[in-house]
Amino acid sequence: MHKGNKDKEAAVGPVVGAGWQKFATFLTHAGRQQPDKRGSFVNMPVERGSTVVFPTVEDMGAQGGHAYEHQLVYGAMGNPVQHRLEQVIAALEGGSHTQVVNSGLAACTVALLAFLKGGDHLLLPDSVYGPTRRFALGTLARFGVETSFYPPRADEATLRAHIRPNTAVIFAESPGSHTFEVQDIPMIARLAHGAGARVLLDNTWGIGAFQPFTSGVDVSIQALTKYPSGHADVILGSITVQRQEHWQALRRTAIELGACGAPDDCWLTLRGLKTMAVRLSQQARSAYELALWLESRPEVAHVRHPALPGCPGHEIWKRDFTDASGLFGVELDVGITQEAMIAMLDGLHLFSIGASWGGYESLVLPTSGGLTRHHKDGLPKGAAFRIQVGLENVADLKADLTRGLDGLKR
Repeated sequence: MHKGNKDKEAAVGPVVGAGWQKFATFLTHAGRQQPDKRGSFVNMPVERGSTVVFPTVEDMGAQGGHAYEHQLVYGAMGNPVQHRLEQVIAALEGGSHTQVVNSGLAACTVALLAFLKGGDHLLLPDSVYGPTRRFALGTLARFGVETSFYPPRADEATLRAHIRPNTAVIFAESPGSHTFEVQDIPMIARLAHGAGARVLLDNTWGIGAFQPFTSGVDVSIQALTKYPSGHADVILGSITVQRQEHWQALRRTAIELGACGAPDDCWLTLRGLKTMAVRLSQQARSAYELALWLESRPEVAHVRHPALPGCPGHEIWKRDFTDASGLFGVELDVGITQEAMIAMLDGLHLFSIGASWGGYESLVLPTSGGLTRHHKDGLPKGAAFRIQVGLENVADLKADLTRGLDGLKR
């Protein structure tokens, strides 16, 4: 983003972080253990197991007939704490059913396998998560699914030109997790549905801040590894749908692939969700304050934060999102080399270097030099990095970055 826009900052700034509070009551109470006359713990217990036993063969057969619902049939089809987590995520996303799987990437791949077949065409945004791109060009290609890429900020005419008669899925990721393009999801959904295709959205950045199904999305994907678990110690994902026919296709695929969540990971994520509203409220505010401050630094050419008024896609963000997250990008002045930026990142004290985000700790990650694109629009022109803002004091984070930026060699 270009420097300036001070007249708009006062109007936008107070909004960031406030929207998460509307979820605080829901998340605090969602998934709680209901008390009985004997008394009970607030949190439901973890039940670990593979084999489910029944009193009679008839009882087993009756329960087995409900394998496509959240019933206890066999460990690989789900467990009680997984089912509770699925109910909470479905409610948070505004869907009817959620399938929890063992990672955020698995959420992307299981969803794609559920709605694609040989001979189909898949459209991916060029800013898509790298492992999703590799899965499409590797595994899906081996099964006869053709993939092409559209510019993530494509207008209606451009996107329409990329749709083919056999396009079955248009995938979206908004904002992109490295270059932060905000996509016009209602427009994408309108064109997709008009062509008989489904819309799958990686909604990890926008969890709670973007309601997918009111915007026309068919399948919403979450890396629960990020903000829901919130403590950098869980790998988990979820896939949420609203329509029954989509649930049948998704659940069938998940069962056939043996995709499920481990009880302990589901329990940790349920616990993490209790504090997600409070964590995200602070992280969103701190990230926005840090992004505004970075705009003023002479070493910074652009800050890629959708809530900043001059950032490309800001108007769509303002229309469709109720808040922001704690992840954004920074592009340095073209006179600063990649090597100088890496030396700066290596020397930071409070920002660890790591590929994930959504936890309580602040992270940085280089995003220039290694991104794969078919369309060059949107790639950083200079050295760039991504910031995940944790729960540290924002003044301390500024001081750490100040020392690093002051020492940059041009």
